[in-house]
Amino acid sequence: MAGGIFLVPFLTVVTHLSFESAAGVSLVSVVACSCAGSPATIVARLTNIRLAIVLGIASSSGALVGLLAVGMIPERVLYGLFAAVLAVSAVQMVSPRRARPVPPGRTDRAAALRLHSSFPGPDGTAIPYRVASPGTGSVAIFGAGVLSTLLGIGSGVLKIPAMDTVLRLPLKVSSATANLMIGITAAGAAAAVVIGGTVDLDFAAPAVVGSVAGSILGARVLVWAKPVHLRIVFTGALALLTIPMALTAAGTIGSGAQ
Repeated sequence: MAGGIFLVPFLTVVTHLSFESAAGVSLVSVVACSCAGSPATIVARLTNIRLAIVLGIASSSGALVGLLAVGMIPERVLYGLFAAVLAVSAVQMVSPRRARPVPPGRTDRAAALRLHSSFPGPDGTAIPYRVASPGTGSVAIFGAGVLSTLLGIGSGVLKIPAMDTVLRLPLKVSSATANLMIGITAAGAAAAVVIGGTVDLDFAAPAVVGSVAGSILGARVLVWAKPVHLRIVFTGALALLTIPMALTAAGTIGSGAQ
């Protein structure tokens, strides 16, 4: 999960930066975060690169749609949408997971695309996993790409729950693969906002430095952390971030400069 999910609320609520400016700063920091954290998880064999490429196409397409819609949706609506997505994602993360076997006679698209893979367990033994519903997952990731650009986040907070609940991936694999994908998704949008001059460099520079440092540390923690602990931390972060976003959407907290 990239820092955009934390950076946008901080910049808008604490520094009173406009949502558009905060989103631009966040997109730039998200690209830096992805570039810094991905090498460690790729070396650790947690990242499903083939899946990242397949879903990256859907995510980038969604980001393009979101870029075209920037400025067309009121800020409060975006905050409300943000809060709703966070709340739903938190519930999904703690909901029981049920196996979804491929029905007899139906083509296993994930197998055809060679998306099934494995990741190393605590003792180094390969733990195999299967990718479920790649078609439905692509639709969900497309939506995440749209929202990521509108909200100025890397959409890891959206992609990870989608990959966890729809694709049925192990949480470590979801996190590592999503971190690679967010850089792909945010790169084009970040370039657009930089060229458009909507990025405040006074905020962007320290945000990038902090994102790089945090991402490198986070990638190392991800390698050895227990999945149950990751799920608790991630769900807690989603739940806590829902509150200020919902209050801002309701007008209780100011949404920044207009």
